[in-house]
Amino acid sequence: MRDTRGVSDRPPADRTIAVWDLPLRLWHWALAVSVLVAWFTPTVHDSLHRIVGYAIIGLLVFRLILGFWGSRYSRFRMIGVRLRAAPFYLWNLRRGITGHYIGLNPAGTSMLIALLVALAVSAITGALSVTVTFFGVWWIEDTHAYASDAVIVLVVLHIVGVVGMSMLQRENLIRAMITGRKHISNRP
Repeated sequence: MRDTRGVSDRPPADRTIAVWDLPLRLWHWALAVSVLVAWFTPTVHDSLHRIVGYAIIGLLVFRLILGFWGSRYSRFRMIGVRLRAAPFYLWNLRRGITGHYIGLNPAGTSMLIALLVALAVSAITGALSVTVTFFGVWWIEDTHAYASDAVIVLVVLHIVGVVGMSMLQRENLIRAMITGRKHISNRP
């Protein structure tokens, strides 16, 4: 006779799991606000723009620390694998095949790297442009302007991607980045 204790005909319940810890979520939203403030303050509120630029550099350093010594989903340990998977992942998105990832999917990982690099270039060239050595140097100013524009383009693509994936997977990714918990469906 078979033991059926604990076995049910009901499908397993959906659940939520902790994915993004508080330091990562605070970093994400602080960076979002900082980028928004930085975008609207150059030449109008230069001192605020400069302060926010330095804050962005600090936030990038903090993210690097989290990337190596943070919680499971903050670490960079899967970046290489996910970046190699990104072209195939994006190709499959055309047919609505998304797969399920607890942390960042390959497209999200690619966006993370692109944003971190563009932000670093923008913030570093911005900081250089107010030094005695590089003040008024055309290529520093142009690089800062182009990198800043690239950041905004990437932010818009990031938002479109998050909203699109939320609709495609029927999962509120914005709420997940606020609460730190992601909905996991146990149904096939």
